[in-house]
Amino acid sequence: MGFLVHRSPEASRIESFREGLRALGYVEGQNLAIEQRYTEGVADRLPGLVADLVHRKMDAIVVDGTVAAMAARAATATIPIVLVLASDPVGTGLVASLARPGGNVTGLATLYTELTGKQLQILKEAVPNASRVAVLGNPENPATALGLRGAHAAAMALAIEVQAVEVGRPSELEGAFSTMARDRAGALLTLADPLFVNQRAQIVRLAAKSRLPAIFSLRDFVEDGGLISYGLNVPDQFRRAATYVDKILKGANPADLPIEQPTKLELVINLKTAKVLGLTIPQSILLRADEVIR
Repeated sequence: MGFLVHRSPEASRIESFREGLRALGYVEGQNLAIEQRYTEGVADRLPGLVADLVHRKMDAIVVDGTVAAMAARAATATIPIVLVLASDPVGTGLVASLARPGGNVTGLATLYTELTGKQLQILKEAVPNASRVAVLGNPENPATALGLRGAHAAAMALAIEVQAVEVGRPSELEGAFSTMARDRAGALLTLADPLFVNQRAQIVRLAAKSRLPAIFSLRDFVEDGGLISYGLNVPDQFRRAATYVDKILKGANPADLPIEQPTKLELVINLKTAKVLGLTIPQSILLRADEVIR
């Protein structure tokens, strides 16, 4: 089977997936073979990597994220594709519905517009004086429009202004933060995207340099010095993906396997970063946090 990740190799993803498989009786090298492919965050590599997996006639392909999923679906309508960390597969056109996907794509996803709106609420609660929030997105990712839609809807209720800032390549990040500073953004929401994950050290550094309190979708950013993350538990998602692979290998049709949504999202806060920013995180947020880095 194939395992396609639109970012640099990282042990936690594949190891969590293997852990889920072992719990179901699959052991790599004994009754299962996994062909791993990584783009290193370069989207142009996706078509070639997907074509290679399709040519090798995988029994299923596990894909990380919306962009990788769309590349896989464009390459095959027959090989089952299992989503992990996908943003609103209905809104991006990957499946017909969550209950009955209807094609060769199934797996795990989150409703991105709702998630982004909740992230903005948390950010406003943490930084109540922020009247303008910059939203960093990649225009080449179809999920970006959905994230911005959620941010704009939440912003109206929170009486704040959203400033969309687009970055499609690493070289544009410095200029993006200069734009945020020029337009006096009071906080930053970074949308989920493989480019940003691969450049998270630079993004965290630029946010600190600009003294911008920021919220992210993955805890990786907070572990690297970002302020807040609210989103999926990544290892858990990859463990859960193994259940879809198991069903497919036992003959299930992906068209009939409902898309699973997370029942719990995790909130992680870095108090060391808050102290550097001169920010006091309200107790109401700290009490809800799944982890506080002190």
